[in-house]
Amino acid sequence: MDLRTRVGTVELANPVMTASGTAGQGAELDAYMPLGGLGAVVVKSLSAAPWAGNPPPRVAEVSGGMLNSVGLQGPGIEAWLEQELPALLATGARVVASIWGQSVEDYAKAAAMLADAPAAVVAVEVNLSCPNVEARRHVFAHSATATEDAMAATAGAGRPRWAKLSPNVTDITEIASGALRGGAEALTLVNTLMGMALDITTRRPRLGAGGGGLSGPALHPVAVRAVHECRTAFPDVAIVGVGGVASGGEAIELMMAGAQAVQVGTASFADPRAASRVLSEITRWCRRHDIDRLAELVGAAHV
Repeated sequence: MDLRTRVGTVELANPVMTASGTAGQGAELDAYMPLGGLGAVVVKSLSAAPWAGNPPPRVAEVSGGMLNSVGLQGPGIEAWLEQELPALLATGARVVASIWGQSVEDYAKAAAMLADAPAAVVAVEVNLSCPNVEARRHVFAHSATATEDAMAATAGAGRPRWAKLSPNVTDITEIASGALRGGAEALTLVNTLMGMALDITTRRPRLGAGGGGLSGPALHPVAVRAVHECRTAFPDVAIVGVGGVASGGEAIELMMAGAQAVQVGTASFADPRAASRVLSEITRWCRRHDIDRLAELVGAAHV
């Protein structure tokens, strides 16, 4: 069957990618599955300069998923380009770089540093929505104007840009419209929900930074709704669905809601082969249901 899909101008061999922050900065998962067999590998969000992240503990298992407060720790773009990217490219993977910043100027600098990256870096995902930095005052995706400004500043990347948005808003289509005005070619929906867990023995937060981002199964219905709402509002815009995808069925649900591609994240912590397994399950489901082309599923819930 034909698994090819397009996210804006980016053509992918199939619709399954890793999710940023869950697959390391390079080729770590290639020991478990052939990364070149995925649609793309989305790397952990990078800032222009190295960033230390949040204090430990950084991860806590909770009912319905996982809380994380890693705080966007990373080596910086220059070190990633020199030390991590070559090994990832050697696997044959298509790569989506992810960037973040604390100001519009930070986003512009990070994007410009990727301008001369190899052609296998097919897109830049602009993370506007991580809830784990400094009291959230830097979450651009909580404002349509701030989202537009940050996206516009990333034009120097010189390649397609995808806006990764937050579900922690009243109307995600309003924020998405700002991203599109700023030059986003696609929408990545969604990042984590804000949450907190307490240790009832110590009476203190289970994460070192207090709260964190909730991902996993509990996030999935939120992602489906966000994708569906944005597909309704923007019928011709490319969408990448992410949130609680642990099986082919959940990936297909996001595609029926309107996503051209999906990302697998939290499931990879329990099963490092999750993305490859999800792809196999999509293929088997389509064969059982006489689907010859993946494009037949995209937006099917809107027909």
